[in-house]
Amino acid sequence: MSPVPGAAGALPLTPLAAEDLSVFGTDPWWLVAIKAVFCFAFLMISVLFAIVWERKVVGWMQLRIGPNRTGPWGMLQSLADGAKLMLKEDLLVKRADKAVYIIAPVVAAIPAFMAIAVIPFGPAGNEISVFGHRTAMQLTDLPIAMLYILATASVGIYGIVLAGWSSGSTYPLLGGLRSCAQMISYEIAMGAAFASVFLYSGSMSTSAIVDAQNGRWYIVLLPVSFLLYIVTMVGETNRAPFDMPESEGDLVGGFNTEYSSIKFAMFMLAEYVNMVTVSSVAATLFLGGWRAPWPISTFWEGANHGWWPILWLVVKVQLLLFFFIWLRGSLPRVRYDQLMKLGWKVLIPVSVVWLMLVATVRVLRNENYDYAQLLLWVVAAVVVILLVTFLVDMYRDRGRGADEPEPDPDAGPGAGADGAFDPMAGGYPVPPLPGQTLPPVPRRRPRGERELVPSGGPQTDGEGKEGSDG
Repeated sequence: MSPVPGAAGALPLTPLAAEDLSVFGTDPWWLVAIKAVFCFAFLMISVLFAIVWERKVVGWMQLRIGPNRTGPWGMLQSLADGAKLMLKEDLLVKRADKAVYIIAPVVAAIPAFMAIAVIPFGPAGNEISVFGHRTAMQLTDLPIAMLYILATASVGIYGIVLAGWSSGSTYPLLGGLRSCAQMISYEIAMGAAFASVFLYSGSMSTSAIVDAQNGRWYIVLLPVSFLLYIVTMVGETNRAPFDMPESEGDLVGGFNTEYSSIKFAMFMLAEYVNMVTVSSVAATLFLGGWRAPWPISTFWEGANHGWWPILWLVVKVQLLLFFFIWLRGSLPRVRYDQLMKLGWKVLIPVSVVWLMLVATVRVLRNENYDYAQLLLWVVAAVVVILLVTFLVDMYRDRGRGADEPEPDPDAGPGAGADGAFDPMAGGYPVPPLPGQTLPPVPRRRPRGERELVPSGGPQTDGEGKEGSDG
């Protein structure tokens, strides 16, 4: 690069990352089409397997049999479910905005397929040969590939919001609004988790990020970023325990209540494709991508060459999908206020503080500071933050205690200032302990004690006299 004009003796400008993406964009059109079909087939087969695997694993966790009728060991159950949805009656709600109502499932499904285009299935070099043509095991790559993934993930929310709004019904609208607020809350922390990876790898290219994990995976260097992304990817895909947009108990079905047949199937397809996509992104950013695990890569040099990298990436994706299924079979759904509190009051502050810490460590490393000194500074900063938060909480609690009357210590938890049991003393209802009784609830008088009134209206004195004379 040439020096800055007008600056005598200025140093040459160097880019932040030196990605070599020249191998991409040189394939013939038929090879690009083959790669695109492979990416589409990879997602569809992963979805078909994930549906059966989820029902099998959850059935095993709940001591049930699970699907075992369709195909050998029930492995064709997802195909049967898809055929059933195709043959169902395709309804069109009378009060719906027809154009938006039909387009919304497409808007939700298409962005879910787009992010896989920049996921590397192997090294960036010409590792494999397809019909005599050497090519990379990736559809394409960009200098800002991770921003492309964030953009496609953000577009998918429009399909859910438009589906809830265009249905012309209350419950779908509530489900769409819930999903919009949830995705916005968790995308901020997800972006901060990505930024830590960018600082360490010096690139936003997915192939360059995997290459930067040659010596050590980022799950070891950036464990907090990995945990943040794991939580945010569950919230982004609307999966349990964060399945608020589809909470059947209080929203009937959420944004897809008024959909049926193929349009309903597209929403379900988008959910499972998003699961595969976010799992692929997690494997690429933190688990070494297509690289073989540590014990295998030490004694087998060919593990990261040829067609083998596809196997390692698929294994990592399937393990993350099992994590999704395990969460659904283990944890109950959280309340919506807990969901928002976790997103805004926990994940975002932690991600910002962690990002500042990572940036500080990188700057100090660039200034050739010793590792022991870096560790000392980090520990000192953590101790100072913990001390400040402890002092703030202590003085805040002391101020509250001076203003509020002290409750009776013998009354037990949940007791009010006067010693009586108050189920809402902690801000949320709690059951009474042994020896405590709930306050009486005002009730209406029994039906037998109430006065009967004729259906024609209130009884008058004249009508009563006529009735008594008769």
